[in-house]
Amino acid sequence: MRPFRIRLTLILMIMIGISMVGAGITMAQVFKKSHISALEDNMIREINLLSRTFDFRPAQGESAMAYYTREAKELAALTDSRVTFISKDGTVIGDSESDPLHMDNHSNREEIVNALKKGNGHAIRYSSTLKEDMLYVAMPVVSGGNYDGFIRLSLSLKSVDEGVRNGWTLMAGGLAILFVVAAIVSYRVAAGLTSPIEKITKVAGRISRLDYDARVDMQRKDEIGELAKAINGMADSLQNQLKTIRDNEDLLQSVLDNMTSGILLVAADGSIALINPAAEEMLNVRSGELQGRSFNELKQYYELTKLIKDGITEREIIHEERSVYRPEETILRLDGVPTLGEDQSFKGMLFLLQDVTAIRRLENMRSEFVANVSHELKTPVAAVKGFSETLLGGGVKDEETARSFLKIIYDESERLNRLISDILDLSKIESKRSPMDYAPIHLDYFCASIMDTIATVAKKKRITLHSDIPEELFVEADEDKLRQILINLLSNAVSYTPDGGKVELSVRDRQDAEGLEKIIFKVSDTGIGIPKKDQPRIFERFYRVDKARSRSSGGTGLGLSIVKHLVELHHGEISVESELGIGTTFTVELPMLQE
Repeated sequence: MRPFRIRLTLILMIMIGISMVGAGITMAQVFKKSHISALEDNMIREINLLSRTFDFRPAQGESAMAYYTREAKELAALTDSRVTFISKDGTVIGDSESDPLHMDNHSNREEIVNALKKGNGHAIRYSSTLKEDMLYVAMPVVSGGNYDGFIRLSLSLKSVDEGVRNGWTLMAGGLAILFVVAAIVSYRVAAGLTSPIEKITKVAGRISRLDYDARVDMQRKDEIGELAKAINGMADSLQNQLKTIRDNEDLLQSVLDNMTSGILLVAADGSIALINPAAEEMLNVRSGELQGRSFNELKQYYELTKLIKDGITEREIIHEERSVYRPEETILRLDGVPTLGEDQSFKGMLFLLQDVTAIRRLENMRSEFVANVSHELKTPVAAVKGFSETLLGGGVKDEETARSFLKIIYDESERLNRLISDILDLSKIESKRSPMDYAPIHLDYFCASIMDTIATVAKKKRITLHSDIPEELFVEADEDKLRQILINLLSNAVSYTPDGGKVELSVRDRQDAEGLEKIIFKVSDTGIGIPKKDQPRIFERFYRVDKARSRSSGGTGLGLSIVKHLVELHHGEISVESELGIGTTFTVELPMLQE
């Protein structure tokens, strides 16, 4: 059986089954209610008969309870039901099934309450004494001064339930026969309807799996026959067109996949019609992630998307460069040309993407280094030259002024000396011409001596110095280079912390994920902080966040670059966390033992 035939057959069977079950439930309910109603009427008649013929005696005392219990049992045998005599206050004085002394007060029973209100009462409930559902019927009876109470008859509903079960059994048999007949008829009807559609579906499935040799073999004159002819015609057309398309597509795909430059084709509506692997790598997206979606999905590259939008809007040739972050900065050159259809209508923009980061960075580094070195050397040389000429010209007669000029000349020459020294140090470090002399260093004593060195400068600015170094910590490092690292960081912290601030050096040890012991140095200050945009570049040569302040503080712009190289020579890492106006924390992580 095909799935459609099965579903059609099941639908018919379910509909018939629901109808039968609904009718059966209705009939069972009607049968049960009518049977119970007849039993109630019969029991009321029996109670009426008893109230007129029974020999009632006074209902007080144990002898009365024995009498009514005995009579209840005899009456139960005659009426084939349970008989109970109940006094007006609800006390059971006789019962055909149980000892009245052990029975509860019945004044709150449903049938007794209704008997008082309506003249007769009935209820159906489970009997905890007999362990089955029972029908209870009660009526009030008054017999002179001897009896004022109720007679209650109860009857098991077992026979009613058995009748309902027998009806369901009979109905289930009929339903099973009807299901078999319905299945046979439904299958034949479904087979006639679905067989030709199944043939067409099978051929369509083969075509969708690229089997274009598949054809529908059917000779019919109706609508299904016409559908078969259309499927065959479509297969012929697809077979011819697909060969041409595949040849062109293979050629184009080979070119796109092997290009080192990125290709991005954006349709007129802004959707990305084509993107090659090189462009996906440049834009840091997964293969096929952007195909068919809007170029605005590249929202993390704002400048790039703005340029693409301008190109689609203006429909002009574009030659621009933009910086993107993924997360490192990448410079992309974007060359865009509009694409036109056969009718000269605008179809979109074709962009060529080239990563020129390395080229531009090398150019910038070269020009910046030359410019920075020239500028940094020029400033102190110009100061020395200017003040020297003034003194040599005899224009300064005052000894105090002359002394201040000489002091400036001395400071600038010292700055020039530091700059040359830093350039030489950096050159040695970068060229690996600075050998490492590793030795165990007791950090508590070592850091204390460094803090003493910084204390004089900090005292002038009323900056509080604080250190937190465990006494037992040692590290294997080059002492001179480690001293240079910490003095550079602490000097910067003091220089960029306002008067009255705080600078702290803390040292801790920890184990990394691989179980290696690490020493963590943290230099924190309450200074002016470093802007987020400058943090990635602060370890570059000559890069200054605040150029005026750095120059006034005597900085060369090479300190942090030297620190970074020295940390890397120790096989360590350095990082920075900073917030403007709150402070900065430099973290240096070194291995406890050098390999």
